[in-house]
Amino acid sequence: MKTKLLLIVSLLFAGQGIMAQSTYKWKTASAGGYTYKYVTNDPTKSRFYTLKNGLTAILSQNTKEPIIEFRLAVRAGSNTDPRNATGLAHYLEHMLFKGTDKFGTLDFAKEKPLLDKIDALYEQYNITTDPAKRKEIYAEIDKTSGEASNFSIANEYDKMIKAIGGQSSNAHTWYEETVYNEDFPANATDKFLALQAERFRAPIFRIFHTELEAVYEEKNRGLDNDGWKLDEMMSELLFPTHNYGQQTTIGTIAHLKNPSLVEIKKYYHKYYVPNNMAVILSGDFNPDEMIKKVDQSFAYMKPKPLELYNPAPEKPLTAIQQVDVYGPSAESVELYYRGYPQNSRESLMLDLISSILSNGKAGLFDINLNKQQKVLKANAYAQQMKDYGVFSISAQPKAGQSLEQARQLLLDQIKLLKTGAFDESLISAIVANSRLRLLQAFDGNAYRVESATTEFIQNRGLNWDKSLSTPDDMAKITKQQVVNFANQFFRDNYVVGFKHKGEDKNVLKVEKPMITPINANADSTSQFTKNLIAGPTIPIAPSFLDYKKALNFGKAGIADVITVKNKENSIFRLSYRFDIGAWNYKLLPYAAQYLTFLATDKYSAEQISKEFYNIACTYSLNVSSETAAINISGLQENFDKAVRLVEHILSNCKANEPALAELKNTILKRRENNKLNKDAILDGLMSYAQHGAENPFNFTMSNEEVKHIKSDDLIYIFRNINNYKHTITYYGPKTLKEFTTDIVKLHPLPSEFTPGAPAKMFTYLHNAANQVYFADYDMVQSEVRWVRNTGIYDPKLTAKINLFNSYFGGGMGSIVFQTIRESKALAYSTYAYYAPPAREGREYSMMAYVGSQADKMNDAVIGMNELLNNLPQANDSFEASKNNALNSLETSRVIKDDIIQSYFADQRLGIDHDSRIDEYNGLKPLTFADIKAFHENNIANKPYNYCIVASEKKVKPEELQKFGALTKLSLEQIFGY
Repeated sequence: MKTKLLLIVSLLFAGQGIMAQSTYKWKTASAGGYTYKYVTNDPTKSRFYTLKNGLTAILSQNTKEPIIEFRLAVRAGSNTDPRNATGLAHYLEHMLFKGTDKFGTLDFAKEKPLLDKIDALYEQYNITTDPAKRKEIYAEIDKTSGEASNFSIANEYDKMIKAIGGQSSNAHTWYEETVYNEDFPANATDKFLALQAERFRAPIFRIFHTELEAVYEEKNRGLDNDGWKLDEMMSELLFPTHNYGQQTTIGTIAHLKNPSLVEIKKYYHKYYVPNNMAVILSGDFNPDEMIKKVDQSFAYMKPKPLELYNPAPEKPLTAIQQVDVYGPSAESVELYYRGYPQNSRESLMLDLISSILSNGKAGLFDINLNKQQKVLKANAYAQQMKDYGVFSISAQPKAGQSLEQARQLLLDQIKLLKTGAFDESLISAIVANSRLRLLQAFDGNAYRVESATTEFIQNRGLNWDKSLSTPDDMAKITKQQVVNFANQFFRDNYVVGFKHKGEDKNVLKVEKPMITPINANADSTSQFTKNLIAGPTIPIAPSFLDYKKALNFGKAGIADVITVKNKENSIFRLSYRFDIGAWNYKLLPYAAQYLTFLATDKYSAEQISKEFYNIACTYSLNVSSETAAINISGLQENFDKAVRLVEHILSNCKANEPALAELKNTILKRRENNKLNKDAILDGLMSYAQHGAENPFNFTMSNEEVKHIKSDDLIYIFRNINNYKHTITYYGPKTLKEFTTDIVKLHPLPSEFTPGAPAKMFTYLHNAANQVYFADYDMVQSEVRWVRNTGIYDPKLTAKINLFNSYFGGGMGSIVFQTIRESKALAYSTYAYYAPPAREGREYSMMAYVGSQADKMNDAVIGMNELLNNLPQANDSFEASKNNALNSLETSRVIKDDIIQSYFADQRLGIDHDSRIDEYNGLKPLTFADIKAFHENNIANKPYNYCIVASEKKVKPEELQKFGALTKLSLEQIFGY
């Protein structure tokens, strides 16, 4: 589900808080021969253009790095799917990557008659009901598709994006939108726009039946996701008339089995028209120049009359309705209330109420349920669509608690809301925290274009002024208004969904059709692509770091200090980085969990949460395997308050035995739930395969040890943590001297650090023959990962490995994706990569993945093994991968406190300078022969560990034993408890 994006608000820092009382008014201006609208005091300085053909263009300049983020948004999605062809908008989204009559094809004149025949065969297939006849028609579709593939070029679009430097290429479909997203280097603007203009000019829906199979796989993945099933069934009751509840984005199984290319083309020509589309760009460009280029690129589009989805209003809900879903994952309960249209006063109120209930620190759920551990976890969330919203509250029950009891606890908090049992100051704190969060989020391009996209989809951009004023409007809401609204809104008018642990006896799957692998023509290139790539490009010089200049090094007592000055605003981020972690002290992660429940001699645990929220600051103790960090962030004006409060907590926290008893129960319950998570099980299998029975995944306290954790031991950690060696890092507006002067007053340090216990080290296994590690899980699909340890880290290999990963298994243009998904239609998701370690002295590992239907697993394994053993040569793909890798380094800019993160990452690898310098220089001379030799020496014809999670009902042991010696692992062996 697509989350509702909060919109930017201008921020002025003054006095004791964040003041924002700006006037947002539409204005009109002209520049470069174009007229545009804008909103006063818009910090994104977005320009809204309407071109002659009705196309909307929204431009936001941001020159911090030479990258541009792009969205092409269409105001059509599953709501506008025909009732007899649900899933059509989503099909179409997939097909818009397949090319036109100019690219994606070797010879369109020869390809077209075959594509026309395929169209006709699908229409015949759709009206045929006799199973034998349908099978016969499908065999002809498969045969003709194979013939047509001799003239097609799979994923040529992705190759072009890669060649011009794009790093992210994707799309999504939702209720009322289809959005295509890309990023690209600023020097490739002309090439990029030429490609997008051609892409949407006259799309050709080639390579359809294998792409359709990928959608089948996507549907099957949804059938394995209990949360998706629960949402679908609850939405159907919440919206008995509106397509929000009556049509799913991915479509029904019946419609997936009977697609119509004719209907897809009708849909495209009906909705993909300029007066229903927007081009949205944020990044390093001149808006006056960019709008001219956008106009010239898309001027060919012709507007058409539009008739968008206009549903009858839903009748009010007057009763509680219940949904029960069964599946192997953990239990949960969720309540859905039907919300209101976007930009309405009621929707604004629900946004505010969601934070009054759940903001992560000081909401009613946070304080009364999560902090008191009355449930495992409780949340509230306001999701906004165009016509209605969905207000949801949810909980995971703790040990021994029924779903009904968890529901009642949620409803009890709603009662408190309705009686006004919250401080009115919480509203102003919510607004302040939202503004601070948005100030940070809108620093980058992606959030800007996402917000503009939401604005276009829901309002055609007409309410940008109202969206900008949302926080100011929220600040004007009084506590009494919230109480009055809550009493009117929260009644017996919701849908409750109970997610039970158990077998889903109603689950179906989209059956595997017979598909002959198509010819991907991976090493072929159309003339259009050759011309596009050959076009002139002004180089962008890389900008690498000199750590001695980019960082400020100092001392605070005996602690090293590293700072980066924030020259843009008053935000600070402070960390105490310790050289100890969970591998040094197993108890440390549990101490971090306990800390949030502790009071001091001055504050209760609840007051501590409220204090931080009121000053718009955050703090946390984060523990990883070999490091730990105390992180504090917020506004510099509240720096002293926040740091003093953290130091006070560490020095004065008091044991809370009831909270510890509940925490132990929570830990044990979460462990039970982890064993119900197929992704966690697969991660555990991988770790077991790499390191054996004692491995990083299961290196933890036993359940019995958890039960005997003592408060005194945890309190000892807090009282003494500052005595362990740590480095203090700071990103903020103060200079190094100013900061060190402040921090020595606030952060007490010993005369010398206490040595930490040595970290646990794990053995790397090197098996001489294939091994299969299997875990049983009730699911439609099968998940297979390959892994083998391959040798000690060598920084000289970095360039070669990154280029290999890009060419072989990274992204839609890679060899793995083109073969496994595009050609053979064996999986929706597949990838492979040679993984470097995070520290010097550790080993690399080769990893690969396929998630497919269980009845395709054997074919998928065979397909991946062929690639692991024999690397196909596709020269154009290789050159695109190399150019992309170089371009990525040329256009990347490490800024702000990311400089500190980069410094520590290089240090862990034993590198004393910006490692990108070596990678960039190492990339330039590489040839395919280098990559081929690397593959042969490190990957091909080697023994692998197959880590497989699947249902024993669908995957037989004798099938698994074909891959290697079979070991079925219990959950206790995998998890260590």
